[in-house]
Amino acid sequence: MKKWLLLLMTVGLATALAACGTSSNNSNASGDDKTLVMATSADYPPFESKDGDKIVGFDVDLAKALAKKNGYKLEIQDMDFASLVSALKTNKADIVLAGMTPTEKRKKQVDFSDIYYNATNMLVTKKDSGIQSEKDLQNKTVGAQLGSIQLDDANAMKDKYHLKVEDRNKISDLVQEIKAGRFDAAIIEDKVAAGYLKKEKDFQAFQLNSSNEGSAIAFKKNSDLTAKFNQSLKEMKKNGELDQLIEKWFVKEDK
Repeated sequence: MKKWLLLLMTVGLATALAACGTSSNNSNASGDDKTLVMATSADYPPFESKDGDKIVGFDVDLAKALAKKNGYKLEIQDMDFASLVSALKTNKADIVLAGMTPTEKRKKQVDFSDIYYNATNMLVTKKDSGIQSEKDLQNKTVGAQLGSIQLDDANAMKDKYHLKVEDRNKISDLVQEIKAGRFDAAIIEDKVAAGYLKKEKDFQAFQLNSSNEGSAIAFKKNSDLTAKFNQSLKEMKKNGELDQLIEKWFVKEDK
């Protein structure tokens, strides 16, 4: 009798463990099947930034709209940009919206939606830096955000112009380094750069040729959310909802 009882307990335990394994692979990072965790780096206005204790921005509004269309609530977590892909891979997040470009390197680790916004990169400097074009970067110190394609672009120019390339976790850190004179310039996405140019009157910027191919939503590999959100994103492009968000966060700010 004891042998049969032990056998039943063993089978039961194995079944429970198997079920737990299956559940963890498919469960949301929040532990609630109806709540998605969005990871972002809230130092990138107007895509995402802090407004008091709240995280706001274009990416936040887009994520909320897409989540609602698919029957989910949204929980937003702020972290360093360089840790966002890892957050997906370790089940700390379900989606990432952070002005992220779907590079080939990132595609090997996570899945992406279609592009939802196209942008270019700017080289931001002080007006008295003597830097008026890319050729003036010879022997200069250039900064970019850690883990970003802007850092890739800076490294791509390193040998050509004998640059010293530095990275920082936050865009605001790059701006402070320029103000302090430790960086001659920084590579920043155009809409984000525009926000800082309004605040820093002694700054200037010019456009760079870059690998910035636009922003997309990142998902865990083989997530069933990818197809769902992609379909909803297509609908938002078609019915004008995406254009309304672009108008709210980008166009009006340019006027």
